[in-house]
Amino acid sequence: MKSFDVPVHYRSPLVTAIKNKRKADDKMKKDFTPSILRLGSLHIILARHFGFCYGVENAIEIAFRAVAENSGKRVFLLSEMIHNPGVNADLQQLGVHFIMDTHGKLLMDWEALTSNDIVIIPAFGTTLELEQKLRDKGIEPTHYETTCPFVERVWNKAEKIGKEGYTIIVHGKPKHEETRATFSHSKAHTPTIVVKDIDQAQHLAQYITGSLPTGNFYDDFRGQYSQGFDITKDLQRIGVVNQTTMLASETQAIADYLKQVMASHYKLPIDNVQERFADTKDTLCYATNDNQSAVQGLLESEAHFALVIGGYNSSNTSHLVELCEQKLPTYFIKDEHCLLSADEIQHFDLHTHTEKTTSGYMTNERPLSVMVTSGASCPDALVERVIKKLASLTDNAPHIEEVTDSWLR
Repeated sequence: MKSFDVPVHYRSPLVTAIKNKRKADDKMKKDFTPSILRLGSLHIILARHFGFCYGVENAIEIAFRAVAENSGKRVFLLSEMIHNPGVNADLQQLGVHFIMDTHGKLLMDWEALTSNDIVIIPAFGTTLELEQKLRDKGIEPTHYETTCPFVERVWNKAEKIGKEGYTIIVHGKPKHEETRATFSHSKAHTPTIVVKDIDQAQHLAQYITGSLPTGNFYDDFRGQYSQGFDITKDLQRIGVVNQTTMLASETQAIADYLKQVMASHYKLPIDNVQERFADTKDTLCYATNDNQSAVQGLLESEAHFALVIGGYNSSNTSHLVELCEQKLPTYFIKDEHCLLSADEIQHFDLHTHTEKTTSGYMTNERPLSVMVTSGASCPDALVERVIKKLASLTDNAPHIEEVTDSWLR
């Protein structure tokens, strides 16, 4: 796989040594057992896969190159390049300005853009409508486009089956940048609707089978279907794609469920339902799959609690939190500063969507075992800093160097 020119301060000697050793021992990536770091009375149970993925490193390289190549020009990001506050802050410190926030709200006057400005498209991609608005300004959006190739693969799949006469059902978070982009690209070719979870998929199925009055559909799914969507005909042939960072098991459950609905409704054998249900296979990216599989491997171990590191608005990171929460106390943190002390931790609560402080998170039992993983937009250096902070809080800092040396050997 291609290597990227990523700023050195995102790298970590410890994490790089661990990843290189694991990769050398497991070239086919079939082993999802965690790595164990024994730091005196602190045991770190580190996920097999975590951190920067191909798409994120590609985006970072392009964004920093755009700044370097355009000295004296104004450089803008259409929105957050990735969902990591540290990386976005680094770009802002270099003079990069954000045009919109992560929800699509303008942070500046669109009319202030000129044809001399540089605009970087984020890793999530963008809508066809925004691409055209940039071209109308004389700005070519593909010049510094960091759209993840795995997101583009979903767009290509949606276009292909859309042209074959299938309506696209996108499993994604309706307001997420990537889902908005996928929705835009898909609806250019075929009727498209977004479902956010299995509950919405089951609700949609009632319209497929005629169990609910057709008129209710337009209120129930307001803002989630393409213009001109005709409930009386546009759900007769369907295919499922997804936002690449969704929970793999839920996407599969939605696809399997809707496939069964189509087979039952149209009285077709489940293994011969392609007339009504397109074979889209899995459209999650490799990193999402690997990171989620690695967490499943992580959870086969025992630990006192888990730390999941990443931006609080990161979809792929939030799903790692959801998986860990099923087994043990889990804290979603953005950086090492969230470890306030050996008694208090600041973390994000997915259920209330608020940051809060919890006391007594760290037991006095020794050795203390902590599971650690991170999202695909989290730098390895940040993971190392969290491990070092844990070691410091438990009086195990002197063991960091010897553990690093052991992995380098």
